[in-house]
Amino acid sequence: MKISIIIPALNEDKCLPRLLESIKNQSFKDYEIIVADANSTDNTPKIARKYGAKVVKGGLPGAGRNAGAKAAKGDFLFFMDADVKLPEDFLKKVYHEMQEKYLDLATCGSKPLSSLLIDKIMHDLANIYIKLHQFTEDPHAPGYCIFVSKRLFMRINGFDESVKLAEDHDFVKRASRFRPLKILKSTEIMVSVRRLIKEGRLNLIWKYLRVEMYRKFRGEIRKDTIDYEFSKFDKKRKRILNIKLRRLEQRLIRMNNEYKIFTRKYIIGNLTENYKQQLEKLKRRFDNINKSFKKIVLNNK
Repeated sequence: MKISIIIPALNEDKCLPRLLESIKNQSFKDYEIIVADANSTDNTPKIARKYGAKVVKGGLPGAGRNAGAKAAKGDFLFFMDADVKLPEDFLKKVYHEMQEKYLDLATCGSKPLSSLLIDKIMHDLANIYIKLHQFTEDPHAPGYCIFVSKRLFMRINGFDESVKLAEDHDFVKRASRFRPLKILKSTEIMVSVRRLIKEGRLNLIWKYLRVEMYRKFRGEIRKDTIDYEFSKFDKKRKRILNIKLRRLEQRLIRMNNEYKIFTRKYIIGNLTENYKQQLEKLKRRFDNINKSFKKIVLNNK
């Protein structure tokens, strides 16, 4: 068995069929599906079994992922959330790229299952943030899209179940001490925006910023210290907001092009300056764009 797809789930009978259908339609077939169910009260286990998935007892995301990994037979563990969708040939592209590059730890970019410009920009910001941090001591990968060899997973004893929030970042940070995290170039994963709708786009940004600050200065989050209740994003003045977001999108495109040039030079060892200095320049550019984004959203509340 080459791949074990592990999906922690709690009452996911609305989203899970979309993901399982997209897995069923993959050209790559050497995989198994394990749904770690956290005592769902809806049809989640029934739907999982209908698609041939193995259902195991789950829990909070970290515990669910560990439970799924324990039952896994694959050489690689692909951790996903129930609300993602796989594009055509996703499994084939991820597996082959990891094999060709001898990778044990990877993630990929994400695209929103939404036509809203603000959702596209938020995911573009997240993608660039993850790309830049792969070169640091604290690389990031979202829990809905972590690909890891089973041997590396076992070496670090899986997810730390005492971590209440950002357990995915903690996992990747510990794993990257042995094998580097790499961002795959061959494909992207499609992600639901239901969390953005439920918690509010701006407020979700503030939540993630607080998480990053807490982890930086106090360590991993082992208590329920982050507020989860947020208001909805205000959609007034949509036309003006879209104009500003279009301009911001152009800055993101230029930033991403600069990142591509940086990575090409980094790979072939042709950096004219110390790579850390160039990386810091890119990070400052990213921070400026991020500040502009927050200012735009705040001014349109």
